Amino acid sequence: MEKLLASLPWGILVIMCLTLGLAPFQPPHIWEKLQMLMRGELVRPIDWFDLLLHATPWVLLGLKGMYALLRKG
Repeated sequence: MEKLLASLPWGILVIMCLTLGLAPFQPPHIWEKLQMLMRGELVRPIDWFDLLLHATPWVLLGLKGMYALLRKG
């Protein structure tokens, strides 16, 4: 996992978050899916796939950030 995170450039992850992670932009789709998850309405397989698709860039960015902080300290 560390090799994967180290091989992903910061710029690419940020661009992925701003495009795929937020698309469509009014309102951000990831926000709608997270609200559905909190309400217990995320039941169809397509909704779970959609959440996974839009959340992956954010998760990778967060993991890369945590990995960078842990390696620094």
